[in-house]
Amino acid sequence: MSERINRQVLLRAHPVGAPRDTDFECVETSLPALGDGEFLLRNLYLSLDAGFRQWMNEGAGDGYLPAMELDEPVMGLVLGRVEESNHPLYAVGDLLMCRSRWEEFSIADGSDYMSKLAPDPEISPSCYLGILGPTGLTAYFGLRDVGRVQPGETVLISTAAGAVGSTAAQIAKIRGARVVGMTSTDEKCKWLTDFLGLDAAINYRAAGGVEAGIAQHCPQGVDVYFDNVGGETLDTVLAHLNERARVALSGAVSTYNTSEPVPGPFNMFKVITQRAILQGFMVTDYVEEYPAAIEEMTGWLKSGQLKNAEEVAIGIENTGPAFCRMFAGGNRGKLVVRLTENEG
Repeated sequence: MSERINRQVLLRAHPVGAPRDTDFECVETSLPALGDGEFLLRNLYLSLDAGFRQWMNEGAGDGYLPAMELDEPVMGLVLGRVEESNHPLYAVGDLLMCRSRWEEFSIADGSDYMSKLAPDPEISPSCYLGILGPTGLTAYFGLRDVGRVQPGETVLISTAAGAVGSTAAQIAKIRGARVVGMTSTDEKCKWLTDFLGLDAAINYRAAGGVEAGIAQHCPQGVDVYFDNVGGETLDTVLAHLNERARVALSGAVSTYNTSEPVPGPFNMFKVITQRAILQGFMVTDYVEEYPAAIEEMTGWLKSGQLKNAEEVAIGIENTGPAFCRMFAGGNRGKLVVRLTENEG
């Protein structure tokens, strides 16, 4: 039997600030034979997620995920199909969404996070990493359980042109809210209103920044804030919360590229006077509810209420550059890498 080659993306340097192409390298390695209790995945898609940036820092392990080691494959979420199996629970042909590595083939034993999928034939498999995967589910549960969005309320979404933000904005609209998104360019603002159907959009880099944008587009205040950013943006929004407002703390991308402490919010007294709630959450808190949520969101997707905002890079050699481009604001919606010629 001829030797099988696997291509992997290694972490060559801990990023300093925003990640750079030189922090990653695509290499060829030999694929070992399967052992007892193992199975082989041919990875179809890699998910590029901003949240994994913080585990690229040296010594970044926090108990939730370990720090990534230099000269080892980068950790991430993948969608793959079982090609060989010595495991009783995973059969050839099974489609899995799992935590693995940036590589074309993965050998696994089922001990890490694995989710066996029964994909809808009308939907691209990549959706199960994005809008119907952890990305979309983060938006779904954050708005349902933390935001508790009600019809007619004003919902403000940060990084609304990103993967989680674009889904959260659409779900808030489906739930009957007035939705305002924040993003980094006028072009993206137009995309949010024209393509996703938001009521208004704020270019936080425009004159006056977030403060002026909220004053213009949320004159009656904010009832629900879905926060993917943290930092100064969160502090500004706190000053505009309505009474009994809810803040869903989903991410803190403003801190991912720094190893230095950042100042905490100054406007916390506003949270007290407005009796607001700030709550962090993790999508993994809801694993048992995934099937029902995916079923509901699939219905929205097939009816056209929910649009799949997705960009696809082709080829594992483009994984590092695509990840860097995401931190430079070069994408709209979910960014994935397709490793095969077809969708699998």
